[in-house]
Amino acid sequence: MSELITWADFEKVEICTGTVIDVTDFPNARKPAYQLTIDFGDQGIKRSSAQITHHYNKEELKGKQIVAVINFPVKQIANFFSECLVLGVYDENKEVILLTPDKKVQNGGRIG
Repeated sequence: MSELITWADFEKVEICTGTVIDVTDFPNARKPAYQLTIDFGDQGIKRSSAQITHHYNKEELKGKQIVAVINFPVKQIANFFSECLVLGVYDENKEVILLTPDKKVQNGGRIG
């Protein structure tokens, strides 16, 4: 088990819902990935790199609601600046399956 955190620690993490509005290939990434543009409603539009090419194609990602951490510092990945961390779970082959709401929700809705 990992180190326990306090409720105050958890409250610092902004986990929100967003809708993918654009998806492009990311040929400069070390592992196969997409560049996502995500609408987080009042929280703004943010970009992220995601290694999700195994389970998802670009067409099915566009319009898909996802869950992401939106208050990380910007991280440069090759020639791309990632502004949020899209959340997922690894399958038995270490491929990412996205965390998604099971019903349509407001973009920018905070998880908590």
